[in-house]
Amino acid sequence: MRTRWIVVLLLLLAGCTSGGGTSADGPVTLRFQSLAWQEESIEANQELVKEWNATHPDVKVEYVQGSWDSVHDQLLTSFEGGEAPDIIHDASDDLADFAYGGYLADLTDLLPERLKSDIPQHSWDTTTFGDGVYGVPFLQEPRVLIANAKWLRESGVRIPTPEQPWSWAEFRRITEQLSGDGTYGVAWPLKEPVSATLNLSLSAGGQLFHRGSDGKVTIRFEPADHTVPRTIHDQANTDRSASPTTLGSGGSDTLPGFFGGKYAMVPLGFSYRQQIVQQAPKGFEWQVLPAPAGADGLTQGVSPQTLSVAEDSPHKKEAVAFLDFLLRPPNMVRLALGDWMLPTGTQALKDPALHTAKDGWATGTALAAHLRPAPAQSVRGYPEWKDKVATPAFQEYYSGAIGLGELRERLEEDGNLVLARYQR
Repeated sequence: MRTRWIVVLLLLLAGCTSGGGTSADGPVTLRFQSLAWQEESIEANQELVKEWNATHPDVKVEYVQGSWDSVHDQLLTSFEGGEAPDIIHDASDDLADFAYGGYLADLTDLLPERLKSDIPQHSWDTTTFGDGVYGVPFLQEPRVLIANAKWLRESGVRIPTPEQPWSWAEFRRITEQLSGDGTYGVAWPLKEPVSATLNLSLSAGGQLFHRGSDGKVTIRFEPADHTVPRTIHDQANTDRSASPTTLGSGGSDTLPGFFGGKYAMVPLGFSYRQQIVQQAPKGFEWQVLPAPAGADGLTQGVSPQTLSVAEDSPHKKEAVAFLDFLLRPPNMVRLALGDWMLPTGTQALKDPALHTAKDGWATGTALAAHLRPAPAQSVRGYPEWKDKVATPAFQEYYSGAIGLGELRERLEEDGNLVLARYQR
């Protein structure tokens, strides 16, 4: 009888193990949830999984397709239910609550030295919370201006380069010069205005979130934070150089009007170039320009895509070994090309394929050195603040419904009340 109870206990313990499975005579199985969504990106990820499996018979990786649209809630449910994938694809600005909540493994002592040294410290800062590292930042995406090349050329305006970008004031003047007769110099797609505003505000010295000596964060909407939102507001409401109808649109929604000659420029993430290549009419001339520069030059914030390991995974070392394989420089280049984004690794960034003039790769790569952690990167409560406070406040400001003073009051007063609940 005693032997039977021991067997039952062992079976129950085995059934409670989360993460990938293993057996005495079988391989370890790791579940890798990828958020790749573009066809080229999915193909690159799946090919790399196959290559790993072909050369690692004792550690098999199972590819699981996830979705950016629902990843936060889906991960939270899987963490609380003990069913999280071993390897988790996400974005760095979504990691703070998961890291502080104990759901992600601290990779500090697990990461190989090659990977640590290849990715710059400012990128590691995006996945560092407290004293731990809870993800590997591997792809990043600057915001750029996608411009109608023929329109700009014929207008005679100065074409900016990473070496000589437009200032925010010059950008405003040029968009006004390009507007008229039902056309606009720029179309801002600001359905989700917070990350675009905050990340671009770093160029003007904006910070918004301030961490005190006690570690607590407060929101202060200071003059340096005004430059970018005021520019957008004035383009839309004073100069009439920004289309008012696109302020509530997503990036893809602006492309038909851009191709149709309604807007001279659209500020977009770097990866939108793939959609432009696929959808642009034959003969349409477009080019990639750097976003405007401010007091801090071309600096802008990014929230890199990340790869993390679940704290509950019983195979953390094997999971990190797969990450090391997936993020070898040649493989990181394949992932970057598949997603039309930039790799974080310094060796991968040197690849000639990322320095071609075609499709604006060289312009984007020139911006890599100026990318820094997004302002809200490590702020607990940011998702709630963004959804409940900042998004509606910025949307009303950009539409002209409220002024800069009321925007400041709502960001600070309402925002600090939200953050305070997470910092008790």
